Amino acid sequence: MQVFAVEFKVRDYECDMQAIVNNGVYFNYLEHARHEFLHSKGIDFAELARQQVNLVVVRSELDYKAPLQSGDLFVVTVAYEPISKLRFGFRQQVIRSRDQKVMLEALVIGTAVNARGRPFVPEALSLLS
Repeated sequence: MQVFAVEFKVRDYECDMQAIVNNGVYFNYLEHARHEFLHSKGIDFAELARQQVNLVVVRSELDYKAPLQSGDLFVVTVAYEPISKLRFGFRQQVIRSRDQKVMLEALVIGTAVNARGRPFVPEALSLLS
């Protein structure tokens, strides 16, 4: 399984009153990394949407291990995983750069929906495995 990674830095406005990254912000980190992963494989998320192929998340499992804080540098990893004939998954981690500590582990499961609203896995994604 090939792992892709994107670097980030926590911005002040992503933190809550406890001075840690708000739990909802992690969804943005994970989504951005998935889009960058697809782009690196020649899959344009926006172009798929223009072709009426919509990639959608159907399930997210996030295990929060430790909180990031303002200014932390970190990477988000992405590894593609076929789940079934109609679903695909992305195993992801958020890893703090200074000590390589895993801060979050996630499995995000998705499918694609065509113009008629029917789920399928586009050939471009099936070739990733």
